[in-house]
Amino acid sequence: MTAADLHTLAGAYAVWALDEDERRAFEAHLDQCESCRTEVGEFQATAARLAQATAETPPPAMKQQVLRRAALVRHDPPEVQLPAPRSHRAAPVRRAQAFILAASVAAAAALGGVAVWQYQDAHDAHQQAVQAEAHAQQIAAVLAAPDARTVSGTVNDTTRAVVVESRSQNRAVFLTPGLPALPADKVYQLWYDDAGTMRPAGLVPPGTANQTVLLTGALGPARGMGITVEPAGGSPRPTSAPIALMAFPTT
Repeated sequence: MTAADLHTLAGAYAVWALDEDERRAFEAHLDQCESCRTEVGEFQATAARLAQATAETPPPAMKQQVLRRAALVRHDPPEVQLPAPRSHRAAPVRRAQAFILAASVAAAAALGGVAVWQYQDAHDAHQQAVQAEAHAQQIAAVLAAPDARTVSGTVNDTTRAVVVESRSQNRAVFLTPGLPALPADKVYQLWYDDAGTMRPAGLVPPGTANQTVLLTGALGPARGMGITVEPAGGSPRPTSAPIALMAFPTT
C-alpha cells in the first residue's frame, strides 16, 4: 500500500470500516501526517452528527402502550393437585375444603405479589427509558450545535478518539471506537482540564465498542480534557498520569 493509497483511507477509518491490516497501516501513517489527522477528526464528528440527526425517537404513545400492557400481564397461578374428597367421611372433606381455602388464599397473595412486582418493573423501565432519551437528546444538542468544535487525539498511542465541545450548550461529548480492555478493578475516567487543574467528568463504560460519552458536568472554564486509568468507581482527582490530553480549539 503506497502513501497515496493511505491518504484515501481517512473516511473509512473515521467510521471504523477498515480491516485490521489496513487500520494498523493507516494509524502508523497518522503519526506522520497532520492533514490526515485533521481529516479523520472532521469525518468522525460529521459521522456522529449524521447518526444523531437520523435517529428516530419512538412515539410516546407506543412507549406508554408497551408499559401499560407489561403491567397488566398476569401469570397463571400454580396448579395444585387435590385429593378426591370421600363423601362418606366428613373429616377428609373438611380437610380438603380447608386445603382448597388455604391454596386459594396463597394463590391470591402470589398474584398480588406478581402484580406489584410487574408494576414496579414497568415503572423502573419507564424511568430508564426517560433518562436514556434525555441523555441522547443532550448528546445530539452538543453534536448539532452551530458552535460545536472538534479535536481528535490518540489514547495510549493506539486508539483514536474525538471530543466535540459546544460553548453554547456548555457540554462536551467524547467519541471512541473502543478503548483497550482494562482489568476488572480499573476504569477509564474523563477529566475537564481547567488550566492544569483536572476536574472529574465521568467514566467510560467498560466493554463497549463505538462509544459516545456525554462528559459529566458543565464545560465551564475547561480548555481541554484528559483521560486517566483509575480504580473501579473513579477518583475525585487523578491517581496516575493522563494517557491522553486534548486541548480544545481556542478560536
